Amino acid sequence: MPRQDTPPPPRPGPPAVAVCVGESMAVLLPDRPGPLEAVENFRLSVGGAESNVAGALAALGVPTAWISRVGDDGFGRRLLAEVAARGVDVSAVAVDPHRPTGLYLKEVGGASGHHHDLGPGRSRLHYHRRGSAAAALSPALLTDPAAAALLAGARLLHLSGITAALSDDCLALLRALLADRHPGRIVSFDLNWRPALWRERDPSVLPPLLDAADVLLLGADEAEDAFGTGDAAALRRRFPGPATVVVKDAARAVTALERDGTAVTEPALDVEVVEATGAGDAFAAGYLAGTVHGLDQRRRLRLGHLSAACALTAPGDQAELPPAPVLTALLDASAADWAATRVSAEGITCPALRCGPATDLAARDRAAQ
Repeated sequence: MPRQDTPPPPRPGPPAVAVCVGESMAVLLPDRPGPLEAVENFRLSVGGAESNVAGALAALGVPTAWISRVGDDGFGRRLLAEVAARGVDVSAVAVDPHRPTGLYLKEVGGASGHHHDLGPGRSRLHYHRRGSAAAALSPALLTDPAAAALLAGARLLHLSGITAALSDDCLALLRALLADRHPGRIVSFDLNWRPALWRERDPSVLPPLLDAADVLLLGADEAEDAFGTGDAAALRRRFPGPATVVVKDAARAVTALERDGTAVTEPALDVEVVEATGAGDAFAAGYLAGTVHGLDQRRRLRLGHLSAACALTAPGDQAELPPAPVLTALLDASAADWAATRVSAEGITCPALRCGPATDLAARDRAAQ
């Protein structure tokens, strides 16, 4: 399969530590809140679970590559350029001359009073991805030289349940990646339950995939929908294979449950929500960056919370994270200071930020190595 005609120049720095595999799409963002029939103009952007995670990982100091397929069209070129601009290696993304790049429209709730208005803080995605280039991802990816080289060197491989729903070939790819284990490599899997994608497919293929990961990320609400329970302990019993099962209970708390029965729960932050899309991907990136950087379990959860909180206060899928010293101060904050932390579009307020942190994430990473 041909590569992009004009690939972005190689980025200086170390090779990819993390690799994310899955579809991303062009996104049409409305110029105003309210139902689609009331929107006059849309702004073109890009989005997708795995590339969102890749971009946030790169922002958190983890060299990351994204592997996928895009169409040989303007949307595909825009997607490649924007993901690369976030510092992500896109050298193994294939360009399909026959299938289009997927597309979705975002509908953002407001306070218009219109009968079809979703309401403030809520959003809905409308997908147009059937027959997309990424739906043709398959186990042949493992023999592609560029992709194989990235996968061979990765310490972290991130996948999601979205890919399993796209096609039989995509499902076969996930099974192949999960079976192709490498010593020292962590495989993370985010359920990312999308009911609309499973209407014509059998979701019973999902549990074996989830149970084959090392780190399993689940939203309590989506797990309730997909598996009949959102209880963290019940989900840990349901999926005994992963070393760690992380259960996100919306705006309340996140719990990480180890295979040996150890559980760590960290409360969510007080966040002034602008728009919710992308927060789950941001949490995954924060938690996984903490894993790569060698943080303890509580700090991994906190970094996930902070990353998600920043995404919740931004209108798009990607958000700017605070500087490393600020992150470190928050990760090290007392339980009382953490509980007093508030995140809004204007910034982060926390009693702990009055104290200057002594180290940053990069220093922690060097120490861990």
